[in-house]
Amino acid sequence: MPSQNNMQQNHILLKPRVTEKSLGETKRDVFAFEVSLDATKHQVRVAVEELFKVHVEDVTSMVRHGKTVRVGKRMKPKKRPDKKIMQVRLKKGERIEMFPS
Repeated sequence: MPSQNNMQQNHILLKPRVTEKSLGETKRDVFAFEVSLDATKHQVRVAVEELFKVHVEDVTSMVRHGKTVRVGKRMKPKKRPDKKIMQVRLKKGERIEMFPS
């Protein structure tokens, strides 16, 4: 895994977070991404600005801890992975076209 200071953009933004709630937030110029657990707010801001050619005003972050689920015939416990989600607020009127309206 790359060091925190020298992380490449394709290691920072993993995928867009497309849910009913996040699509509703796009009307307020807020877009959600699943990012690497090592990524910082500053790294996400720079990656989004360079990748999508937009101006980022604010970045908020949250870490969703993975649940313990029981799987298999013997119902062995297994932990789902943790996820880090960052919401990026853009300048008024700017959009990221990969998100449906």
